[in-house]
Parts: sequence; structure tokens; C-alpha cells
Amino acid sequence: MIGDFDTRNKILLALRPDATAFLESRAVVKRLSEGQVLYKDGELFTHAIFPHEGVICLMAQMQDGRSVEKASIGNEGFIGIAFIFGGGKTISEPTVQVPGYASWISIKDLDEAIENYPCVRDAMMRYAKSLTVQLMESVACNSLHKAEQRVSRWLLHAHDRVNSDTFQLTQQGISKVLGMRRATVSSVCNALMNAGALKYTRGNVTITDRSILEGKSCECYKRIRLAFANSNSPKAKD
Repeated sequence: MIGDFDTRNKILLALRPDATAFLESRAVVKRLSEGQVLYKDGELFTHAIFPHEGVICLMAQMQDGRSVEKASIGNEGFIGIAFIFGGGKTISEPTVQVPGYASWISIKDLDEAIENYPCVRDAMMRYAKSLTVQLMESVACNSLHKAEQRVSRWLLHAHDRVNSDTFQLTQQGISKVLGMRRATVSSVCNALMNAGALKYTRGNVTITDRSILEGKSCECYKRIRLAFANSNSPKAKD
């Protein structure tokens, strides 16, 4: 626990206890608000951000004003992946899609942790591999799978990253991250509600039957989830 907040980030929890304690002692925990832009594209990293709850989307902004998600990050990972590959600047625009909270850890403190606790770098590299899997699966999914499958997959990932069946999320938000027309997302969500998978109330979505949602999703969801599970395996504590 960090102050009044529970430690739910799976990278931090996969570390040796002394490494986790070190990072928690240096962390500043902040709320994540819907629509909050954590870094501008190309901005210099000052802190790595480890979500405990919520969804942060790495957004690509097009010159014509459109945007789409490159990848999404929750309590399985962290913002700042470029840092461990020797880069100091962001390569996207991380934006909060589902509210929650996260730990901000300065690059200086993270450098110290990596130097003193080898398990920290190991866990971060394991996550980097799983993020690559997500990126590759997302490319295939966006090219081959139907709107209902893609929306269902995204909702399942969001459900995995919050501590409740109900969370704040708008259909407009889904439309933006998946690069779909608002009308298409609305049609898909209505079909999912009619099937009993979820319900919407004033900007909040409630997953009412996860098994239905899993049946509507594609195989990409399970592949990405397995990659995340492997990245946070006990081996990261070695």
C-alpha cells in the first residue's frame, strides 16, 4: 500500500519485496482523470508512470485531426518504455481513457532502482516484450476482425485493469481509441447490451456478463492477456 492507495501495479508487485519497498518510498501517487494527457508527443520523460487502476492509451495524432490508439496500458505495465531502450522522449501521447490512479517515479530514482535491484530492469524488459505482442496483435486485429470483436476485446482489457465491474467510459471514447465511427460503436454497444454482456448509464459501463463479452471477442484478447501474465510471472523476482 502507498499511503491511502493499494499497490496494484503488477510490475511493482512482481519485484523482490525490498525493490518494491524502495520504489514505493520514492513514488508520488496521483489520480488519473479522463482525458488527461500525461505527456505530449516528443516530450522529455521526467517520470515513469505505473498505473494501479485505469487505462492509459498511447495515442497517435494525425495532421487532419484524427487520432487512434497505438496501444493501451493498465496495471500490467508502465509509461516510459522508451527510457529502458536508451530514449528520453515520448513516442506517442499517453492519454487517460478510463480514470484511476498511478505512481509517478522520477527517472533519477528509477535509475537508482535499476542499478541496485536487477529484478527491476528484468521486470521492465519482460513487460516491454508483452507490449510488443500487444502492438503486433492489435495490427492484425484492426485489419482482420469485425467491429464487435474489436470493441469486445477493448472492453475486456479495460475490465481487467479496474477493480470494479463498473467504470467510467463513453462510447465516444471507444470510438476515438479504435478509430471507428461513433455510429458503429453505438450499434455494437447496443447489440452487446441486448445480449446481456453490459449496460450503459450516464457515461459509465457495467460488465454484467463477462462470459458473453469473451464469446463476442476475438482470439487476440487471450493472446495479449497471456503475454501480460507471462511478463508478470514470479520469474521477474529472480
